[in-house]
Amino acid sequence: MTLRLPDAEGRLRTHEPRTEPLALLPAGPPLTSRTVFAAAHVVADPYADVSPGSPAAVDWDATLAFRRHLWSHGLAVAEAMDTSQRGMGLDWAGAAELIRRSSAEAAATGGRIACGAGTDQLTGPAALADVRAAYEEQLALVEESGAQPVLMASRALARAATGPEDYLDVYGHLLRQSAGPVILHWLGPMFDPALEGYWGSDDPDTATEVFLEVIAARPDKVDGVKISLLDARREVALRRRLPDGVRCYTGDDFGYPELIAGDGHGFSHALLGVFDPLAPLAARAVRALDTGDTGGFRELLDPTVELARHLFRPPTRFYKTGVVLLAWLAGHQEHFAMVGGLQSARSLPHLARAYELADLLGLFPDPERAEARMRTLLALYGVPA
Repeated sequence: MTLRLPDAEGRLRTHEPRTEPLALLPAGPPLTSRTVFAAAHVVADPYADVSPGSPAAVDWDATLAFRRHLWSHGLAVAEAMDTSQRGMGLDWAGAAELIRRSSAEAAATGGRIACGAGTDQLTGPAALADVRAAYEEQLALVEESGAQPVLMASRALARAATGPEDYLDVYGHLLRQSAGPVILHWLGPMFDPALEGYWGSDDPDTATEVFLEVIAARPDKVDGVKISLLDARREVALRRRLPDGVRCYTGDDFGYPELIAGDGHGFSHALLGVFDPLAPLAARAVRALDTGDTGGFRELLDPTVELARHLFRPPTRFYKTGVVLLAWLAGHQEHFAMVGGLQSARSLPHLARAYELADLLGLFPDPERAEARMRTLLALYGVPA
């Protein structure tokens, strides 16, 4: 059997689906050579009667089951991050409930979890004092839930700040009052255009100096930094300047294999949205690193970069649509619906290519089911069988 898949030029081409998935271990202990977080998506409730602008309706059973899937492979979960559609369908009330539920599940199952703390309860113009108070509210909730905080980049702070000193003041305050080490998150404007000029400058070199000054002021309160700039050269340069004991977590969904493998001067850990669909394969690759087999790690992970670059192609912030498509095709949820209706954010040719690349990698545990579901989606769009 073959599928007829539309390409970017509107032509139909044939694809012969795999019949067997890639052989992967179903589960395993925590990874040892790298700390690896998968930023996880949320599963929408497809039966909820919602409309544009309504609060997100989440299928909690399916959402938590997916986190157990990630933990079963030895990965940590990065919760309530941009992969979960923070600010793109999931509001603060929904994120707070997600943090509570996932943190409780982590405690019950022994999984590691870090949760995003931001300022998205602020929906309009806000003063710096309001931004700081919003951060404090979310930081407190994450810590009370027993999770490690990730201080996310703030749209409200980007609007309110007049220069680097405002970032130094706000982050310095948060680090002083945090109960334990946090992860700092530098999310580039390709992921969120509202974050242009973060750290008080449009010049990346100047912004980097401010970011490093924030860390240097309280390195004891910084477990690590997540760098999501899609610039491997800049990430390597920055990680070489981090204080001892502060980790670099790559958020580079384009160059993660080389950054995680590292060089003679060090390596990056990982906090990646692309590890949501790649979890079993990523875990197997890092286990090769655990034994010192860098070649085996690259052999497994390098072929996934073409899929990652496709999912995260501009406009990059809509990568979540491809991630949820692959979760549906892989059987982790029973529908292709997203909070905020974001399933419509990518074209059918884009989705078809995501399916094809994932199928070629053997990512689907049941290729026949994935083929049937893709055939249903194609038929919905009117593609002839």
